[in-house]
Order: sequence, then structure tokens, then C-alpha cells
Amino acid sequence: MANVKGGDKLDRVLADIARQLGNGKASVQVGFMGNATEPDGTPVALVAALNEYGTGKIPPRPFFRTMIDEHADEWPVNLATALKSTKFNTVTSLGLVGLRIRDQLRRSIRDFSSPPNAPSTIARKGFNNPLIDTSTMLKSATFKVNPGDL
Repeated sequence: MANVKGGDKLDRVLADIARQLGNGKASVQVGFMGNATEPDGTPVALVAALNEYGTGKIPPRPFFRTMIDEHADEWPVNLATALKSTKFNTVTSLGLVGLRIRDQLRRSIRDFSSPPNAPSTIARKGFNNPLIDTSTMLKSATFKVNPGDL
């Protein structure tokens, strides 16, 4: 039989961690928030969705799904690392993870190359990056932390 001392201190530490983690309703959203628009007033979220899934004239360019497929397995580890390094500050940790995912999304937009633009689009733009024209979508990729009931 073993005697354990300091159980009350462990209880306090665990209670503090539980308090900081809250009720599990805190979250982070990454993508294109509702108020972002192209210069002509078109919502960036709509432009992103049309590019992601394609239209009758635009082939699908799944930059968002590709980013998720490539990086989603990293995010729980990133969150665990952030929680430990911030002494379990949920809002700060979600912000750090949101920033990382936002950067991965922006990289996916910048690096996406296939299918390429049509020759007429390349001639108009002067370059062949299928997801960049005005760079509004790239610059609008962002994140938002919802603290829940913290």
C-alpha cells in the first residue's frame, strides 16, 4: 500500500485547469468571415466556395479541403501543445491554433496551381495563379475565437 501526500494540491491544480478549459464550448473558426467582400462587393466566402466546388464555367479548385486533408491530424497536437505552453489558457491556445490554421489556408491559396487558369484569364491577369487575382481572398482568410462561457 502506498501513501500519497499532496492530494489537495493536485486537486487545486486540476480544478484550476478545468476552470480555464471551461465547459468545452470555446471554439475557433477559420475561413472567410461574413463581412469580407471583393472590390465589387461580392462576398469573399461566396468566391471561395465557387472556387472550392467549381461552377459551370470554373473547375473545382479544392484548396480548403486539400488544406484540411493535409493538416487536420496536426491540429489536436498543436492545441495540446498550446494549452500546455499557455498554462491551459483556452482562448489564447485557440488563438494560436487559429493563427496556424489561417496561415496553412493562406499557403494553400498561394500554392494552388491545378487546374490552371484558362489562357484568356492568364492573359487578363498577367500570371497563372488560379486562386489569386486581386488577393482579396488571400488577405481575407482569417480566424475568430469564440470563448464560449469562459
